[in-house]
Amino acid sequence: MTSALLWTAIDAAAATDGMSIGDWAATGVSIDSRTTRPGDLFVALRGPTFDGHDYVADAFANGATAAVVHRAGRGVNPDAPLLIVDDTMDALADLGTYARLRTAARVVGVTGSVGKTGTKEALRLALEAQADGAGRTFATTGNLNNHWGVPLSLARMPADSRYGVFELGMNHAGEIAPLSRLVKPDVSIITTVEAVHIENFDSVEGIADAKAEIFAGMGPGGVAVLNRDNPHFPRLVAHARTQGIGRIWSFGEHADADARLVDCSLHATASAVNAVIRGEPIQYSLSAPGRHWVMNSLAVLLAVRALGGDPTVAARALSRIQPMRGRGQRTRIRIRDEAGTAGGFLLIDESYNASPVSVGAALKVLARTDLGDDGRRIAVLGDMLELGDHAAALHVGLKKDLVAAEVDQVFACGPMMAKLYDALPPGMRGGYAPDAASLAPMAAAAVRPGDAVVVKGSLGSRMALVVDALQALDIREEEEAGRGTAHPFKLVSGG
Repeated sequence: MTSALLWTAIDAAAATDGMSIGDWAATGVSIDSRTTRPGDLFVALRGPTFDGHDYVADAFANGATAAVVHRAGRGVNPDAPLLIVDDTMDALADLGTYARLRTAARVVGVTGSVGKTGTKEALRLALEAQADGAGRTFATTGNLNNHWGVPLSLARMPADSRYGVFELGMNHAGEIAPLSRLVKPDVSIITTVEAVHIENFDSVEGIADAKAEIFAGMGPGGVAVLNRDNPHFPRLVAHARTQGIGRIWSFGEHADADARLVDCSLHATASAVNAVIRGEPIQYSLSAPGRHWVMNSLAVLLAVRALGGDPTVAARALSRIQPMRGRGQRTRIRIRDEAGTAGGFLLIDESYNASPVSVGAALKVLARTDLGDDGRRIAVLGDMLELGDHAAALHVGLKKDLVAAEVDQVFACGPMMAKLYDALPPGMRGGYAPDAASLAPMAAAAVRPGDAVVVKGSLGSRMALVVDALQALDIREEEEAGRGTAHPFKLVSGG
């Protein structure tokens, strides 16, 4: 699908009411000159600290076929193929709107306090597995879920797509509604409502109201897929009905759930699930561990059913899902112990983001992880952000999750995690540092063969630095080269 024709000069000009210079055709859309590929249409966006017009020449050097601009940038050939518009951000939204209108694809929108990206990826797999979805299922890459990521994703969707899956995110009220009106989802999933971004809201009920904005772009024939076990389920149902949505389906353990979990067996690297989807019994396995994956898989199968697909085919596809970098990716790192004997520890990378509920879920996965001889469970935690006045209490509250998971050592960084660290039993304290860059060498020095290590924190806590430091310990390449010496640890600069 990446090589399919996406935009011609004529279509793009019609979509944006712009003036096209040259006869060109694009197979992709980019807003970053550094990652622009041959055939891309480069959109020169203006940000608070940058102006994409300054990088148009770079985009062309990387193979862009044309550029959407308000003005010609420095170093751009006067005869360069351009689409001149009044405002490039508006033009990107126009491209997204046009792309949505020209396709007959059935579209799913996904939001929720946690689990959005994983659910989106599971949906992509499940829909690709359908007979009419192979090679014709489009999904946003990464977590392009904001005011520029959603229209960019829409602009990249081929016109002949059969299915589209889009993630919609927010930090404040009023942000999801315009995204939903762009995406116009046929099916909307709200994975759950939790105290995430609570700093920007008066209550969790306010967060529920903001998530319910996903219904704004839906018509009466749409289907809302909601978490029946969440305490805010009635509130979300009320929003859906107010919007005129005809069908409201639910998932969870509740007896009245349309996708009902009967039971599940949770293992270190997988889960076995027994469920009932709209009255039909189904058994399947997930290759991603954790109860949170089980619950969100019910939403995926229900959405597939709402689109007229086969949940059994979708369930088989879910056996292939793998957690992504920063969201539960598991890596075996080879190191040597003090005696020089080679062994490995397991790194669970949860560094992309964090909230009280997602940290708790990650620790439950850690608790079920198999250890090697004399291995320990180690949690490396950075601050959870945007928790407002509740931050201190919510961080200290993680103590019970750490104890329940039988974590042996905790390494922590950040002013809020300092409060948790001080509340821990002395024997559980592995080390504390003010920031991730300082914590990285401490964690790297502490691990030993047999350990299982989870790294988690909000994106702003930069816990990826710790992940990089732990991965840099790997001696596998040197073993293969026959050198047999440990890779020296190199601290990753915070920039």
